[in-house]
Amino acid sequence: MKIAIEGCAHGELEKIYDLIGSIQQEQNITVDLLICCGDFQSTRNLQDLQCMAVPQKHLDMCSFYKYYSGEKKAPILTIFIGGNHEASNYLQELPYGGWVAPNIFYLGYAGVVDCNGVRIGGISGIYKGHDFLKGRFEFPPYDEASKRSVYHQRQIDVFRLKQLSPTVDVMLSHDWPRAITKYGDETQLLRFKPAFREDIESNRLGSAPCENLLQKLQPPYWFAAHLHCKFAALVPHSKEKSTKFLALDKCLPKRRFLQILDIATELGDKKVEDGNVSPIRLKYDLEWLTILNLTNHLISIRSTNGYMPGEGTDERSNFTPSEEEKAKMLERFDNDLTIPDNFVRIAESYQPDEEGAMDMRSVEQPRAFLNPQTTSFCDKLNIDDPLRLAMLMTGHKLNTSTFVDQQPKQEAATRGSSKVSNADELDVDDDDDDTEDEDNVRKQESVDAQNSSEHPQTPVQAKLSLSALLPQPKWRQQDSHDSDLSTTFNDSTPNCSVASNPTPQKMADHSTSILSEPGLAVDDLNLSSPRTQTEAETTEQDNPPVKKFKRRNQTIYTQDESD
Repeated sequence: MKIAIEGCAHGELEKIYDLIGSIQQEQNITVDLLICCGDFQSTRNLQDLQCMAVPQKHLDMCSFYKYYSGEKKAPILTIFIGGNHEASNYLQELPYGGWVAPNIFYLGYAGVVDCNGVRIGGISGIYKGHDFLKGRFEFPPYDEASKRSVYHQRQIDVFRLKQLSPTVDVMLSHDWPRAITKYGDETQLLRFKPAFREDIESNRLGSAPCENLLQKLQPPYWFAAHLHCKFAALVPHSKEKSTKFLALDKCLPKRRFLQILDIATELGDKKVEDGNVSPIRLKYDLEWLTILNLTNHLISIRSTNGYMPGEGTDERSNFTPSEEEKAKMLERFDNDLTIPDNFVRIAESYQPDEEGAMDMRSVEQPRAFLNPQTTSFCDKLNIDDPLRLAMLMTGHKLNTSTFVDQQPKQEAATRGSSKVSNADELDVDDDDDDTEDEDNVRKQESVDAQNSSEHPQTPVQAKLSLSALLPQPKWRQQDSHDSDLSTTFNDSTPNCSVASNPTPQKMADHSTSILSEPGLAVDDLNLSSPRTQTEAETTEQDNPPVKKFKRRNQTIYTQDESD
């Protein structure tokens, strides 16, 4: 199965799909799956755009809304995780994942799915120590602090992923795992990204939780984005086990943002049913579903620190499911783990032909809405929606969209394209993290904390005691169902085979790598030293472009007293 890996998408879906289409035609191959490693920007309308943590001048609808409205359909099954430039209000509706548009699936805060026998896991967001131990208390409309904290990684998601056994085949994160640079060509990286030096030397570049997950899960592949450069590394775990790490750039000309990987699956590359090649299908991961159910009681929606259970106490701390627990969960899903095609539109899509369509001056953030996909999933799995709990606990009205399931307008196919700004306007190399100094934003947090549950744009009900307000937690309810690489790549790993073909000349501006059949030289993943790279790459490195970095962004990951 051929999988295309994209770094930061930044909303440029049309360009990404068009490029993959050109590669398929040029190479006479079929790409079965597209994976995006964050900053996907699934903005449906101008209200979603206001929930993104970027300066107003960088707000651009790009092209996702066309796939949401039905004007276009994703030509390739697409899976993505969240980054730090997202329509956070929309993604919060799908905490456990779901379809954001037909054929485009979000993995959730953390998630694991099965795609034709390949087990794919991921964790969304970036790491900030001062928010990691908190619950999921945010919901729109956001203030400037919660607009950023909402996409920060939380301990419950890392804790849940650590329960997985066996490991996943492919792991995704937006942030890089901390200390990953020491396993690759760090010298080359610093030539292109000199501002990383201080954080690398102080071991602050990347996500500490992702580093822990890498050591615990030890997946064959790990893909990331965020820092807007291509970087490869080989992480050894034992004599026979290693992780091939690759970070990719953002979608811009002459940037290395796309890689195509060929993984052999249990189902084979071409499974034939009744004479036809079967389509690529997504399935829920049984172990992950069971973990979600078993750890539902650990959900927190408080803005204060909490902790996961540890060993040495009477409380259960190991939630790796037993066979009996998984069997009960499979029964709950009627022995069918196929992810249903249950996408519904609960918000109106952007219409570029409307007068003043991009006038943001009068646009406000939307209220929080409950998504039918999440409601259905939680009911079936007997777990809680953290967004619903957060709204209930703070006395806010549960909003159900009146737009649910409306069909796209017939004239959608004739709509004009949205105005796309110069791609460099979305270049956030100078703002690789949160686009504004987050330390300054945090100074306001203590002031806002007392009123964090009051949002002036949202109807508020009188607060009640928590016991009177909330239904009995689902985790307390009784239910009948409860109770590999070396310096050169070889094919020693039976289920993972890749190799490199030269990039077509006309694709050179996109610096896209094509991986297919039997073997892969380290050069093709930039794992070798500069002396073993191709002449073209060596020439390019002799005079690497160096950006001027803003003083406040010299340190990408600011150290916090609470870390």
